[in-house]
Amino acid sequence: MDFRRMPIEIEAPEEKGYGSILYNLAESSVRDLALKDLGLNLDELVLFYGEHRGKKELRELIIDKNENLKTEDVLVCQSAAMALFIIHTTLLCSDEHLIVIRPNYGTNLETPRAIGSQMSIIDLAFEHNFDLDIQQIEAAIRPNTKLVSITNPHNPTGKVFSEELIQALISLAEKHNFYLLVDETYRELNFQSTLKSYSAAHSKQVISVCSLSKAYGLPGIRIGWIICRDTTLMQQFLAAKEQMIICNSVIDEEIAYQALLQKDRLIPATHAHIRQNFEVLKQWFAQQNYLEWNEPSAGVVCFPRLKSDYKIDIELFYETLHQKYQTVVGVGHWFERDKTYMRIGFGYPTQEELSIGLNNINILFENLIIP
Repeated sequence: MDFRRMPIEIEAPEEKGYGSILYNLAESSVRDLALKDLGLNLDELVLFYGEHRGKKELRELIIDKNENLKTEDVLVCQSAAMALFIIHTTLLCSDEHLIVIRPNYGTNLETPRAIGSQMSIIDLAFEHNFDLDIQQIEAAIRPNTKLVSITNPHNPTGKVFSEELIQALISLAEKHNFYLLVDETYRELNFQSTLKSYSAAHSKQVISVCSLSKAYGLPGIRIGWIICRDTTLMQQFLAAKEQMIICNSVIDEEIAYQALLQKDRLIPATHAHIRQNFEVLKQWFAQQNYLEWNEPSAGVVCFPRLKSDYKIDIELFYETLHQKYQTVVGVGHWFERDKTYMRIGFGYPTQEELSIGLNNINILFENLIIP
């Protein structure tokens, strides 16, 4: 496999150094929690080999209130990134075909490229509110199509695809016998409407992926999961995991379990913070002149772009934003768009940090825009 580092990882805040950043608008998550926030005592935890599928009680909490799912349908992994790697490397080879939407999280594009699989990319257009056209998916299907890959809620746009669209994709998957991968990492950041069931609950042809990194502010424990009702495929995923790490860290799994036990306390507080910051963001967009956006429907990110009327030294913009103003955003090329696009995250910063960071962006535009 031909692995390449992705811009989103090379330029991530943790790689730049958190000490150089005061206003972090690059994250697609909420603020990171500390152990004290969860009130945990792990002194009695035995550091043994855990269940290969993941702690059963944790898997029970993951599928809580999701009809048609059982604990055997869940495989807990060391992060959603690992889950995606397992899925791609299990299902794809150079003879298999993948359909994937773009923009997208880099792994959903780069891992199939590293495998050398055949790939059709469906580009979502800013001009069409990043809507996904089911006819484009259908037209791209080949006899050797093994996987169709989407994210919902969508990263980096915050778009939520309708239930009707998801059901139409499921019908295509069942008709043409491919798997539909729905990366649902941001599902619990859907602060504007009722949380739906995992897509995998609706068909054996669907694979759902999620994690605790984004909505719970727990990226440091690296816990994610795969959900799929296809028992044969889940055995293959389990075999892949066992060959990589056998089982997860029991410390990480215990923290994840305890966090999900506190879901009814943690998630409402998170949503309240997001709503406050979202209002700050909307007000800022209404007042600034340089960026245009499609307002997100869920999650904690949006994906605006510089209006075509304006010209700017875009490299100088990002460099100065970081070096002088200690502010970072997600650069458009993280998602294979040009750098006049940027992902702005509004869930991680405090309300004050968000306001200052957005103001810094505006100041720089005013100083660097070429008449």
